[in-house]
Amino acid sequence: MAENTFAATGRRKESSARVAIVPGKGEFQINGRPMDQYLTRQTLVSFARQPLEASEMTGRIDIRCQAKGGGLSGQAGAIRLALSRALVAMDDSLRPTLRKAGLLTVDSRKVERKKYGQPKARKRFQYSKR
Repeated sequence: MAENTFAATGRRKESSARVAIVPGKGEFQINGRPMDQYLTRQTLVSFARQPLEASEMTGRIDIRCQAKGGGLSGQAGAIRLALSRALVAMDDSLRPTLRKAGLLTVDSRKVERKKYGQPKARKRFQYSKR
């Protein structure tokens, strides 16, 4: 890795993402594809971009990302956390800004497991008195 490359890892649900950032002109690639093509929903694109907008680094760094596991929503969350961590590794003065925006907090929610004798994790079969 070059001296001016900063990398970090983020996880969310069953997804994990590795992000590497270098000074550049604002390219954002996920698994070799432009972000808009990979994250098909606009809400996910803006969700993954939040650390850039909060730190005002849009258009100043190039981002290469490897995301795997889970679905697009989990991957977007993993990318968001990894990007925030990489920005802090690059410039520690961004930590309070990103922390205040809640971008360095790990979202530890996972899917609850299905219980036996029930149709889903919390749903119950209809009760019959007689």
